[in-house]
Amino acid sequence: MGLVRTALFNWAFAKHHGGTLVFRIEDTDAARDSEESYNQLLDSMRWLGFDWDEGPEVGGPHAPYRQSQRMDIYQDVARKLLDGGRAYHCYCSQEELDTRREAARAAGKPSGYDGHCRELTAAQVEEYTAQGREPIVRFRMPDEPITFTDLVRGEITYLPENVPDYGIVRANGAPLYTLVNPVDDALMEITHVLRGEDLLSSTPRQIALYKALTELGVAKEIPAFGHLPYVMGEGNKKLSKRDPQSSLNLYRERGFLPEGLLNYLSLLGWSLSADQDVFSIDEMVAAFDVTDVNPNPARFDLKKCEAINADHIRMLDVKDFAERCRPWLQAPHAPWAPEAFDETKWQAIAPHAQTRLKVLSEITDNVDFLFLAEPVFDEASWNKAMKEGSDALLLTARDNLEAADWTSAESLKEAVLAAGEAHGLKLGKAQAPVRVAVTGRTVGLPLFESLEVLGKEKSLARVDAALARLAG
Repeated sequence: MGLVRTALFNWAFAKHHGGTLVFRIEDTDAARDSEESYNQLLDSMRWLGFDWDEGPEVGGPHAPYRQSQRMDIYQDVARKLLDGGRAYHCYCSQEELDTRREAARAAGKPSGYDGHCRELTAAQVEEYTAQGREPIVRFRMPDEPITFTDLVRGEITYLPENVPDYGIVRANGAPLYTLVNPVDDALMEITHVLRGEDLLSSTPRQIALYKALTELGVAKEIPAFGHLPYVMGEGNKKLSKRDPQSSLNLYRERGFLPEGLLNYLSLLGWSLSADQDVFSIDEMVAAFDVTDVNPNPARFDLKKCEAINADHIRMLDVKDFAERCRPWLQAPHAPWAPEAFDETKWQAIAPHAQTRLKVLSEITDNVDFLFLAEPVFDEASWNKAMKEGSDALLLTARDNLEAADWTSAESLKEAVLAAGEAHGLKLGKAQAPVRVAVTGRTVGLPLFESLEVLGKEKSLARVDAALARLAG
């Protein structure tokens, strides 16, 4: 969810300013990245409604847009940094690094890289090479403070002792994130980068690298950065990728609308106005300004997310709503046989269902009584509704319904209301046994509209079945 929110803010920022959104695939980790994950990412972006101006399947002047296809570019830039004295080979072993870091901590000093290999002599290099050591490439940080203005957080300064030299190429020649992202930003002429707060500490390193790339003629300018607040989950902890409620697929499977989900995610750090939580994506784009983003952590509230999604479901045209529900009316979600589905009944009940759902997946349980041979009884609901005297009430209600006008939900309501009055009950209590007899549940779609759609024959047959069960 945090990544989706970040993508949303970048997309809205680019759209608001009439800019160019670049979609770049960071797939340099061969153990984690696959063609399947790549296709899933594209599918997710399409489902969310994000369109990009440059990137996979669109192309652009800075192709390719998959980092795994740009390795020769990174190797060339690393060579230029080494030749220009902006980077150097570091032969320190992990054990040596750990020992020196531990000693620095014990002495109360910064524990970052101590510059051990910054100025090696030819003899030292020869000795390390003879030992079979494979060096990494380390970027040489300037010995001066680095100050930049964050679009969300204002002016930030990092002192040199807190930003030591850092690795940009592994010993096996594989480039690291710390190199490939700034290089791609430079070559793709990126002007603005909105990203998570967790990457804030890497920004001074990247700014120093941009300056070096500019002096070497690789980059034209340093992008402006905006670091977005953390999205917090349960227990006020940062929402992790491993947290089940952070998975986009979970929300798709439950039937969240992209519009509802994005509306809610936009509220995690930003707002359209103080008194309006529900709005369209177009309204968000028109108003979005990254400088209005609150830098404080935002808490993901599932109930509020569902409530906003429910509002967006109600905002749909009823035909659109009916079509969006279609996946949950078919196998494998639907418990009824395909031939039992009745399109006429579905179109008739859809307007009444639309006002009741928080997520589209709830439609299956709400309309199963229409397409199953008999209702699925929730035993708790049965026991709650079928109290002493329910059989007498149902008998009266059945007689009244038999004589009612089944083309009018109001007529069916009057029939049940009269049955309730005959037994000293208000409508709410009088309709409960009828609802359970016909739908199997105490809560669901409007009862009398449901009876009308189900039809007289099936409805009365179910009341008869409930009476037989009570008698038994």
